[in-house]
Amino acid sequence: MTQTKPSSPTTHALTPYLAIRDAARAIEFYQEVFGATQVMRLDGPDGRIGHAEIEIGGSRIMLSDEFPEMNVRGPEALGGSPVSLHLYVADVDAVFSRAIAAGAKAERPPSDQFYGDRAGNLVDPFGHRWFLATRKQDVSPSEMQRRYDEMSKA
Repeated sequence: MTQTKPSSPTTHALTPYLAIRDAARAIEFYQEVFGATQVMRLDGPDGRIGHAEIEIGGSRIMLSDEFPEMNVRGPEALGGSPVSLHLYVADVDAVFSRAIAAGAKAERPPSDQFYGDRAGNLVDPFGHRWFLATRKQDVSPSEMQRRYDEMSKA
């Protein structure tokens, strides 16, 4: 397969694109909670965001408001999403707390994991699921398997 050059240095070959009810409010949430930077934004004449790009930790996320007339619907309209976003942060406990204070719903509070991360997951106010993690320990694949096997016995 031939790869094409992404549109910017922080846009990767695979970039998440989120449909969100109230994308403007979502951008504010991502800025407040995850330290996102808004890179670009196209506001439509009807007040909806037709396309925006934010950057978090050196990676781009594209997003827009919902456009049901074009079959673009967010998790709230669909009753949830099977897709999750995984974000490494310097202090998972602090970011997790900030997200909850800003309206996210905790699914699993941060705790130390067998694979070397301290991690937890939450759903943001727009229905998108986030796995937040801080790397605590490098674990080899064989040690990870050993720990997983041990944990699975319980």
